[in-house]
Amino acid sequence: MSSDDTPQSPFHSGPTDRDEAPQYVLPLVVHLEKTDPPARTDALRTAARAVLTILSDERSLGEGEWAGVMRDWEDARIRKVVRRARGAEWRKAAALDGITVTGEDGAEVRVFPPIPLDGWPKELAKLQVSGTELDDPEPPAAPDPQGPVLWLNPELEMSAGKTMAQVGHGAQLAWWELSDTERKAWREAGFPLSVTTAAPEQWRELTASGLPVVRDAGFTEIAPSSRTVIADHPALRRRPGR
Repeated sequence: MSSDDTPQSPFHSGPTDRDEAPQYVLPLVVHLEKTDPPARTDALRTAARAVLTILSDERSLGEGEWAGVMRDWEDARIRKVVRRARGAEWRKAAALDGITVTGEDGAEVRVFPPIPLDGWPKELAKLQVSGTELDDPEPPAAPDPQGPVLWLNPELEMSAGKTMAQVGHGAQLAWWELSDTERKAWREAGFPLSVTTAAPEQWRELTASGLPVVRDAGFTEIAPSSRTVIADHPALRRRPGR
């Protein structure tokens, strides 16, 4: 499962010098054993929370050890790649510098500081990037209407890995728009969020709401500029004009 998506930062309206500079990618690895795979929705939620966790980690801020590479990565592009690991592969990945986030139903996703696009460590470079899908054994619960929701476009079909990267983008766009106080409250609550597919009419309303929208770069699976995720956070709903 993979994603090679590069939505631009909202702080840049067109091509920048960053596009010509060495590019970075945020690796995410989902723990996927053959006999006990995670449920799709739990994996999606956990991937989004993993992105938020590394964004808010003290090592990513100020003069932290990851701060420089995080700034380079966030400057214009937020490329993410999702891979899968099991058994010894997962143990080797878990030994690398990063953060493992566990979902409500046991999904595990490890997120790593950004790396050069062509500089993957050998423990991650050999992990599979395709050929795996995830299912929900039971219909997911309805999202909490009072909490953050990452809404998926009902008109698109994406692999599990692609969708994990897209909801990570959506969570990041929401994070960028929140105030320091709002970010702190979300972090201290453990980054609660829901991921669900919008109904067609609801999606049309959401696209006109002014909430953050992920537009895919079109490198894999879907057409360029496709709207994949809308990030709906209670604090953003209260913004003037929304």
